[in-house]
Amino acid sequence: MIPLFLGFAALLVATSLLVILHKNPVTSALFLVLAFCSLAGIYLLLHAEFLGMVQIVVYAGAIMVLFLFVIMYLNLQHDVETGVQIAVRRGIGWLAGAAVLLTGATLFGVPAGGGSGWALGPANAVDPAAGAGNVRAIGRELYSRYLFPFELTSVLLLVAMVGVIVIARGGARRGGARRGGPPPAAGPADPPEDR
Repeated sequence: MIPLFLGFAALLVATSLLVILHKNPVTSALFLVLAFCSLAGIYLLLHAEFLGMVQIVVYAGAIMVLFLFVIMYLNLQHDVETGVQIAVRRGIGWLAGAAVLLTGATLFGVPAGGGSGWALGPANAVDPAAGAGNVRAIGRELYSRYLFPFELTSVLLLVAMVGVIVIARGGARRGGARRGGPPPAAGPADPPEDR
């Protein structure tokens, strides 16, 4: 099981790096699909079958279709940048990467600070929900302990859907009829209006 975990973890790290290092946005999005699938494999190894399947269906499926749609719709072009902008971006990237590595080393107890840090392996020797299924345990926690954040998320998604509909209908009205200003003049080929 450890070699399989290490294989999925190495694939996840490699594809995540290819997502941010590749120049073509469509290829980066496809590497992101592979990263999502390797993360789902790690979930399956951790006996979180429901999360693994949700990872594939929701993220590798629906979210990636949305990403690819936006990438194709925007028709991204290359930005013209100066050497200063590239240097600043790379400097910020190296600082952020160093901060992530330092945080990981601190959590695993590598520095000589004396803290125990995190350890590999399960936190509990006995699984508290050994008799119940994975989906049942998630549902019990979601609808009891985390009910308010769950309902708040559903309200936020509803507001986002209503906002998209309002924006889309406003764009259709602006495209179909002109607002403000005189109506267009009737040309010789235009038929007379019925009254």
